[in-house]
Amino acid sequence: MALIVDPDAIGPVDVAQFVFEGNQFNGDVAPALAQLHDSGTVRIIDLAFVTKDADGATASIEVEDADVADAFTLITGDQLDLLSDADLEFMANELEPNTSALVVVWENSWTSRFLAAVRGSGGQLVAMERIPRATVLDAIAALAAENEE
Repeated sequence: MALIVDPDAIGPVDVAQFVFEGNQFNGDVAPALAQLHDSGTVRIIDLAFVTKDADGATASIEVEDADVADAFTLITGDQLDLLSDADLEFMANELEPNTSALVVVWENSWTSRFLAAVRGSGGQLVAMERIPRATVLDAIAALAAENEE
């Protein structure tokens, strides 16, 4: 059965690629991802694995086909399949040899109610950007240095 999504009720959607050297991905991240999903913080929309072996051969694997599928079973039910084969092929080609990656697409469901209220008030989201971790760490270090003075 296809997932029907109310376009006015969906929050912002992000995609991330998490790289694991040595092609040793074992599914240990599944419980943490499941906790975010189960708490309503995010809704997992799509998951896939991409790999590149030591000889440079690439492959993309849908989560339900992967060896770690059991670990992700509880969070892969409502997928929109936003990752195309071309997307996954590109990501796999960009990997270093003997490396794998978990690609996750999620809705920031914690924002849905707030954004619906913004739209209901005639507003619209016009920009959203993630602040890089290095920038946040620099700001924390600067604040710590300031407090030491």
